[in-house]
Amino acid sequence: MVCALGAAVCFGTASVLQAMAARAAEPGTGSGVDPALLLRAARQWRYVAGLGLDAAGFVLQIVALLHVPIYTVSAALAASLAVTAVVSARLLHVRLSRAEWGAVGVVCAGLAMLGLASGEEGSGTGSFALELGLLVVAGLVLLVGMVAGGLPDRSRALVLGLASGTGFGVVEVAVRLIGDVSLAAFANPALYALLLGGGAAFLLLTSALQRGSVTAATAGMVIGETIGPAVVGVVWLGDRTREGLTWLAVLGFAVAVAGALALARFGEPPRTAPAGAPGPTGA
Repeated sequence: MVCALGAAVCFGTASVLQAMAARAAEPGTGSGVDPALLLRAARQWRYVAGLGLDAAGFVLQIVALLHVPIYTVSAALAASLAVTAVVSARLLHVRLSRAEWGAVGVVCAGLAMLGLASGEEGSGTGSFALELGLLVVAGLVLLVGMVAGGLPDRSRALVLGLASGTGFGVVEVAVRLIGDVSLAAFANPALYALLLGGGAAFLLLTSALQRGSVTAATAGMVIGETIGPAVVGVVWLGDRTREGLTWLAVLGFAVAVAGALALARFGEPPRTAPAGAPGPTGA
């Protein structure tokens, strides 16, 4: 659980830095998938720093996924938006209102409930059909990103965010399906689903942060990376709660995700104010 929360801190801070860098990058082709955008954004130190935090967060995420149920890790990663809110208040000089601080508290309360109710990770290893299905989903994530370029700005950001969240969800499930790293892992479709899903998700999220509402993109991402993986963990991989505390786990999951969605706007870089105008002060 400590590793899951550490990953949330890394990802939440990285999202602010990457949103600022992506918005400052030169516009691309307008397509949902723009690989050159990563190269343009990577010229800025904020994006590079964000990549470093993402790498650290990914390591912590893997450790967490190997020890606690997927639904716990998913909720913790969604709660990274609470970290984004706090970091945005610091770096973007956005003043959080009482309601917004309340939403941060709601996220923390949801995670506390999950921590109390979570049992050990399930012992299920998944079938070959599940591994192959995961690879198909990863391919669909990339396909959705390719066709999203023709959508209106807000719809495009939401679709790209949802697709990227699904890709990150593929990574969460794939880590569990791969298990121990060995030569046998190279014959496991889940390994290639992890690489394809993770790469596509990162690219689509970067595109969403540049071309549309970060609020819509991050909200879509939260939905995509939490619900699906949690269901797979419970139904196919045997994730369970502590005896008699299923209701608390469900409540905690719902509360944490709801609080994260309420804070989705804090990946949004501030608009440039006219000369002499005061900076942003909150909602």
